[in-house]
Amino acid sequence: MLAKVWSAAVCGVDGYLVTVELDLGRGLPSYMTVGLPDSAVRESRERVVAAIRNSGYEFPCRRVTVNLAPAQFRKRGTQFDLPVALGILAASGQIPAGDWVQRYCFLGELALDGGIQPVSGILPMAASAASEGRQGVVLSRLNASEAALVGIQSLGAASLREVVGFIAGQVRLESSAPSRPVVSVSAGDLADVKGQGLGKRALEISAAGGHHLLLTGPPGVGKSMLAARLPGILPAPDDRELLEIAKMASVAGLSSCAAKAACPRPFRAPHHSLPPGALAGGGATCKPGEVSLAHGGVLFLDELPEFQRESLEALRAPLETRNAVVSRLGERVIYPADFLLVAAMNPCPCGWKGHPKRHCTCSPGQESRYAARLSGPLLDRIDLGVELSSLNFRQWSETVEEEKSAKVRARVETARARQAKRLAGEGLRLNAEMGPRQLRRHCPLAREAAAFMEAASERLHLSARSMDRVVKVSRTIADLECSEAISGGHLAEALALSGRDRRMER
Repeated sequence: MLAKVWSAAVCGVDGYLVTVELDLGRGLPSYMTVGLPDSAVRESRERVVAAIRNSGYEFPCRRVTVNLAPAQFRKRGTQFDLPVALGILAASGQIPAGDWVQRYCFLGELALDGGIQPVSGILPMAASAASEGRQGVVLSRLNASEAALVGIQSLGAASLREVVGFIAGQVRLESSAPSRPVVSVSAGDLADVKGQGLGKRALEISAAGGHHLLLTGPPGVGKSMLAARLPGILPAPDDRELLEIAKMASVAGLSSCAAKAACPRPFRAPHHSLPPGALAGGGATCKPGEVSLAHGGVLFLDELPEFQRESLEALRAPLETRNAVVSRLGERVIYPADFLLVAAMNPCPCGWKGHPKRHCTCSPGQESRYAARLSGPLLDRIDLGVELSSLNFRQWSETVEEEKSAKVRARVETARARQAKRLAGEGLRLNAEMGPRQLRRHCPLAREAAAFMEAASERLHLSARSMDRVVKVSRTIADLECSEAISGGHLAEALALSGRDRRMER
């Protein structure tokens, strides 16, 4: 006796359909799961047996074989509990056969009493069911609103018995209507930050062009405050970005965007003590790292030199490719990692180098070792680098009204609209994404600007990649000023905000 039920699994942030095949054969009673199951899938035997019996059905005293196809992909998660239980009931004749097998995809973890529990990764799995022509998905009520985001019929159920009643035509499951999450912005406002005009300008350019930023300064100058307010000046994500952010949150098992009806751009601020695999991704199950959890938003690394060297060097590839490749025991998973990096550091180990009032206690050797923790190739991938200075009492007590985030965000949205229009034929959206070919096509330098760039490159010994990044930043500055041409002034500001001269001095 054989039964087949559709389910789904996740690889990276993409879902794929899984055929759950159940065979009740002759022989001594046994239960075996094949198809590269992980430990959570193998343990489903105990949950499924208890759920079937406690729901009032009979578990067959036969040789039970469960096959999860395609067998070449490793199956993880507890979403196969529900389809396995339905397959056993169908193979043993306890529920009727019908077109429900082909029409619906079943996802859900079973409690011992037969209740259906929510699982992670629902959004990409529901998307795969929709793309493969399934009419709907049957899952936990707590996952129903999330699955409805992809436009598929999402039927929420509370128990195995309720799903069996639906299959038999005795119970009607309510379908969740797809709804677009409301986008919220960061609670912090740029107006909360006193002074620091240079840092705010760098933050605006970073948000407008997608440029990575390094903030340097003594403790208490506002580096963390500025970084935390970057999501508030970023434009609201469009439908495509919204779905990508929601998929990443769903795969990671975070609070889903759909469940809270709010989807701000993520802001991740991991501590420098985290292990190397936690930043770029990895582990026994190829989990996404912080660079992927920050996809579509901001990754803030405070005390940058305190991170392990291995962790920082693992950032280089995601900064260039906007993807994170995680490999483990023959398994290779690619996660999206399109984020804005904002890093902060002190000028020296004690933090007071260059301070007008405090005395630095670091030796030259300590300063050198501190600066050497950041490699040249990593710093070369950061477009903007500004030094923030401490405020005195007079600056701190001024009652001048600071510019609000909403006003800055309006300029950022205008600049991004110009970039999107210019780069539409290239398949790009932001200046920071341009490669050498797009750079030559869309960022030509007039004679005066070219002469300025030549002199700067010779004095600062800029690499080809550094010159490309300076031109990209100058293009963003021109977009903020609604200028078609890149002038020498735009290049001069880009060089000043890049911090290339200060890096040369170190």
